Amino acid sequence: MESFFRTHRYLLEHLNAPVRRDLMDEIDWSGRMIGIKGTRGVGKTTFLLQYAKEKFGYDSSCLYINMNNLYFQGRGIAEFAGDFQKLGGKVLLIDQVFKHPDWSNELRLCYDLYPNLKIVFTGSSVMRLKEENHSLNGIVKSYNLRGFSFREYLNLKAGTSIPALTLKDILEHHQEIAKQIQQQIKPELYFQDYLHHGFYPFFMEKTSFSENLLKTMNMMIEVDILLLKQVELKYLPKIKKLFYLLALGGTSAPNVSQLAKAIDTSRATVMNYIKYLADARLINIVYDKDESFPKKPCRVLMHNTNLIYTIYPPKNNRQDVIDTFFVNSMWKDHSVNRGTKGVSFLVDSKLEFKLLQKSPVGKNNSEQFYVVDNLNEGKDNVIPLWLFGLLY
Repeated sequence: MESFFRTHRYLLEHLNAPVRRDLMDEIDWSGRMIGIKGTRGVGKTTFLLQYAKEKFGYDSSCLYINMNNLYFQGRGIAEFAGDFQKLGGKVLLIDQVFKHPDWSNELRLCYDLYPNLKIVFTGSSVMRLKEENHSLNGIVKSYNLRGFSFREYLNLKAGTSIPALTLKDILEHHQEIAKQIQQQIKPELYFQDYLHHGFYPFFMEKTSFSENLLKTMNMMIEVDILLLKQVELKYLPKIKKLFYLLALGGTSAPNVSQLAKAIDTSRATVMNYIKYLADARLINIVYDKDESFPKKPCRVLMHNTNLIYTIYPPKNNRQDVIDTFFVNSMWKDHSVNRGTKGVSFLVDSKLEFKLLQKSPVGKNNSEQFYVVDNLNEGKDNVIPLWLFGLLY
């Protein structure tokens, strides 16, 4: 046990967390079983350690452990938790919980056996705690940690403290908000860098961002999808090829029959793989209003713009980048569907948005919002694209 405490102290001493994530204040920390999900690479480990350092300092009543540790190949989580509680433990932080073969039952045991012990665990975005793990139903409060928003990136790089906005704020007061921000900083000077490499926190590391992201994407497929969805290893090349073909296809509707032929499988399997890729936060899928899986998606986009620049920079289409950024920014708190003719997206089943590379010419449709790239300040229903990066 002492070796775990030493590791815990070492990690806290060397913690580098320049951005405090807003999720820290959104979580109800009074819960006994808290799950934090998120795609690989968005900073879940750092988040756990940040919580430990902020709330407990070096108090040994809180302990961080990682299921990658080979120690847990021969020992259950519940047994370890019992030993920790006997030593005065109150909060156990479990990173990558799904790496333990019987993690859900072990967590249930902890909940039943140790009522005075709080457990906070991290897991892949592919995990479906309510649908697939009946033993945890009703006892886990689940939260999602996303990659950096443009707001978080801007605050880090420019030293600002811009607060998160609501969609209502942006739609009703975008001119005033943009003007106030422009007096502090020029967001347009940072926006392209964010689109290229700002979503994943490892842009702060002194290593190749694209190599790190390629490695992360492969791990999402090889570990998160194959392990959690229990897909046989022999099908791995098919899923990777499908992902690449979807990326090359831009943001249009996928031709499922062609994709099935290209990876030598059935249409139904292609649809399942598309769902897996969406669960892993590698792609976002957009449907018509009132439609959902297993219907064929109307559009498939990369999950965030960093993926576009890493996968196919020579084929970069600016409209794809604009659409991807908008959908990714919206998806935290809003539903996004395909718009009708002349409308890019329908948000929350009622708000119509048209995304453009340049400001509209002529008379605007007052029933729509025009979201424009390369625009510093808007007017009326014409809004700069970068403002939607302040939604979280």
